[in-house]
Amino acid sequence: MINLELPDLPYSKDALAPYMSAETLELHHDKHHMAYVTNGNKFIKENNLSEDSIEDIVKNTYNKNAPVFNNVSQHLNHIHFWEIMKNNPDGKIPSELENKINEDLGSVEEMKEAFINAGIGQFGSGWCWLVLNGGKLEITKTPNAENPIVHGHVPLLGCDVWEHSYYVDYRNRRPDYLKAFVDNMVNWEKVTENFLKNS
Repeated sequence: MINLELPDLPYSKDALAPYMSAETLELHHDKHHMAYVTNGNKFIKENNLSEDSIEDIVKNTYNKNAPVFNNVSQHLNHIHFWEIMKNNPDGKIPSELENKINEDLGSVEEMKEAFINAGIGQFGSGWCWLVLNGGKLEITKTPNAENPIVHGHVPLLGCDVWEHSYYVDYRNRRPDYLKAFVDNMVNWEKVTENFLKNS
């Protein structure tokens, strides 16, 4: 039986300042993510699930078992979220990914604008994503806990637009948070690694 575990952050809690504060990371990682792990394990046990991977649980419970899906998918989303961030103002995108962005989405600037708009346009809680869909890059958004894998997409870059992700630092200014994220907090090397691994 799968046992979910809260991963350590790959950086110190103040590493993303001033774009994301230590207070936000403490609340988001130590409290919110921990709650998904605790509840996810409880629901996995109660439902006696025997899948071999977190991804399989997410795919198999989508639209079938909301308590399991919501907690396990949010766990998966957050593992991704912590991994693809670092303090990286004006970070250069490796050429393998930049060329693909230019080919599929016009330009890096157009990609960033579409990503920000997807996050702004996600009503309520959810995520915006840069995904691979059938070998092509796309910008998408998902509500609540939904991960792109349930639609057959490979998530390369995801941004959490639940209010707990930005309210301490940006209050109700979601557009400012999204711009700060895509311009200053993306670990483009990790995103490129995700892309090359799935190309």
